[in-house]
Amino acid sequence: MEEVWKGVDRFLDEYVRVRSDDRVILAYTPDSREAAAWVLATLTARHIRTDALAMAPIEDEGFPRRLAAVLPSPEQLTGRLVVITAERDTMSHTQVFRQALGAYDKDSWVVARMISSSEEFFTHGMRMGAEELSRRNTAVLERLVDARKLRVTTPSGSDLAIDLDPEYRWLSNRGAYRPGGFMVMPPGEVATYPHAVNGVLVADGAFNINVFTQLDARLKDSPVTIDIVDGKAVNYSTSDAKLREMLRLVFGTPNATRVGELGFGTNAGVPEYVPMNCHINERRPGLHLGFGQHNQSIYVVDYLCDLHCDFICDGGVIHIDGDPDPIDLDDLTPSDAEHPFLVMDEDIDGDCCGLWLDDLRAGHCVPRGFPPPEHGRAIPRPSERG
Repeated sequence: MEEVWKGVDRFLDEYVRVRSDDRVILAYTPDSREAAAWVLATLTARHIRTDALAMAPIEDEGFPRRLAAVLPSPEQLTGRLVVITAERDTMSHTQVFRQALGAYDKDSWVVARMISSSEEFFTHGMRMGAEELSRRNTAVLERLVDARKLRVTTPSGSDLAIDLDPEYRWLSNRGAYRPGGFMVMPPGEVATYPHAVNGVLVADGAFNINVFTQLDARLKDSPVTIDIVDGKAVNYSTSDAKLREMLRLVFGTPNATRVGELGFGTNAGVPEYVPMNCHINERRPGLHLGFGQHNQSIYVVDYLCDLHCDFICDGGVIHIDGDPDPIDLDDLTPSDAEHPFLVMDEDIDGDCCGLWLDDLRAGHCVPRGFPPPEHGRAIPRPSERG
């Protein structure tokens, strides 16, 4: 448990940067009671006023009223208003939070959204400090934002020719506070939309899909091989029968054969891939391609998809425009330069992960966003760490 408490402290001290005079609202879904209890115990031990608030994922008609009941008026704030949300498989009620926070000056509040909330969130996702992680993101971005052609290879056999276009924005997930923005945790990724992708992807790390699944997400024993032509998956294979069925359902979804994301994990604190279908695996250093929904404005990339599935490779080497010095994601030297100004820090302006597909629900996967039957249970309010 020592590593859990270290991760909780790093989350609060280096990312949220909680202060003694902050007023904290901790909202959690039923699947994240334990993770929320660790955070609550730490805040309570520090004598920081915290209100814990249960919420159902995706749909909760009473949540706006319950949130309003614990929010202080702007005049009552002596420090900052800090909102921390803990969810396992969903990202819910974003517009509820934005509407409630509209009454406050944007410099007076901080929102940190924990996804994949679990023991591993703290022991894996929070092992690296915020400053170090930002410097690692900078090291990748300072060389890629002006690049136009990449060749990306991985030890598993991936070999991809990728064209980039400045029309498509880069996103940087580094757990950085931005006034008016929501921090998405755990951090450790840079990503964009590729103009063109051709070649083969051999994903031997893990998958992360926005539906519930009981499949082990790790791919070391059954890598997924995907042939890509003009930015679309044209063939796929794996040795595992259940995983093969999931791939059939994924690529049978409209627009899900499209490569919607080119991503690179940068969080070297993640020591290994975990069985859970989660964002933690995306953050481990390596290449991943996301199929289905993209990460751009609909006015820039004009298709929509109900599904987003990332296939993650363990490691990766990025060859840039013929530059003889490639980026090795497993041997990345952090940069002392300023984080690129025009690169957007990732935040979420809409709820995610609420997928309602009958065929997926009937198969090995069920939609994220389906409220657990125990959603009304609350976590205890401990007086000290236990």
